[in-house]
Amino acid sequence: MRLSKRTVLMVGALAALLGGLVQPAFADYALNMPQGVTDTSRDIYGLHMTILWICVAIGIVVYGAMFYSIVKHRKSRGVQAAQFHHSTALEILWTVVPLVILVAMAIPATGVLVDMEDTSDAEMSVKVTGYQWKWHYEYVDEGVGFYSNLDADSQEARRLGASRKPQSVENYLLNVDNRLVLPTDTKVRLLITSNDVIHAWWVPDLGWKKDAIPGYVNATWTQINEPGVYRGQCAELCGRDHGYMPIVVEAKTPEDFKAWLAEQKGGAANTAGGDAGADAGQQTVGTDTETVEDQSDPAGETTARADTGAQGGGSDSAAGGMTKEALMSQGQQVYSARCVACHQADGQGMPPTFPALTGSAVVTGPVDDHLDMVINGSAGTAMQAFGPQLSDAEIAAVVTYQRNALGNDTGDVVQPSDVQAAR
Repeated sequence: MRLSKRTVLMVGALAALLGGLVQPAFADYALNMPQGVTDTSRDIYGLHMTILWICVAIGIVVYGAMFYSIVKHRKSRGVQAAQFHHSTALEILWTVVPLVILVAMAIPATGVLVDMEDTSDAEMSVKVTGYQWKWHYEYVDEGVGFYSNLDADSQEARRLGASRKPQSVENYLLNVDNRLVLPTDTKVRLLITSNDVIHAWWVPDLGWKKDAIPGYVNATWTQINEPGVYRGQCAELCGRDHGYMPIVVEAKTPEDFKAWLAEQKGGAANTAGGDAGADAGQQTVGTDTETVEDQSDPAGETTARADTGAQGGGSDSAAGGMTKEALMSQGQQVYSARCVACHQADGQGMPPTFPALTGSAVVTGPVDDHLDMVINGSAGTAMQAFGPQLSDAEIAAVVTYQRNALGNDTGDVVQPSDVQAAR
């Protein structure tokens, strides 16, 4: 059969097109598992390679004997099959040899498993709590904790009809707003649990994954040898947004980690002082508050800071509280980071699981009911309790935004002191 020149060109063009489509999918494809950056991951890799070569040797022996028998004793050569029903020596051989191989493989594997479960002599502890769909990290002995969400760029690009394309986002769906920072050359105990459903904390470069189960704490440990950024994901099907729950671990040298930790403690102190200042400012006529973002705060929280003698609060300020413009600006940021995944950028939601905020009876109804819903969540629905996750200023801002944007126009302005009173 002879193909026309046109047909050949069409087939070539189709092959080139398919090659171009397939190549990006295999850009990060690897034939083997990663060696990782911990002793545990490298021990696991070593076991994997040892057992792989044992299996290769067994395959060569078994298939070699089989093909030799097929060729050497084929019927065309007039070979007659041997007739026997029992061979004690052969039965002993095919029982003892596999047993010896299995024991030889089990001894080093058991040693690695025992080491993986040994969390004794840890130099620090971090509690990891899974939420739908974020992680909370708490440095147990340091008084530092924060939530880690999918980063804003990925949040934007993942929505249907978004102008931004996933290909334009670096580390799409594998980046977060707040990384878990750990020191290198330090044994860190990880206490892993969940606040709602079963999750699984998995970073391939660390060499293991651990289930996060509600009401139960799984303890494990890691000791990272090399500074760097290591990415992972929730490895348990935890709900409709399971694919948007990444993990990012940043390993720093012990000296850099101590400096980072000191910054977080300072940021937490500034946050507490800022919220107190905002509440005090609401009772001081003529005192304006400006919203500032504390870059060192691990949760990326914004705080209200009283600025005595600054320009007046204007018609939108509530007795010296945060101005409506400041609340709306901050509220839009919080909404984009925390609410848009379920309620959509335009507030239309995804009924019936995630109701629309536009024209919502809660959003346009009494402010107290709206605050209660945001702070305490709603039993029997997917609405989480954001009271433990957000500061008073953030809740005040996002509630103000929801009531005056997304097609709503109640005119209500909620201050951090209102949130504090509602808690």
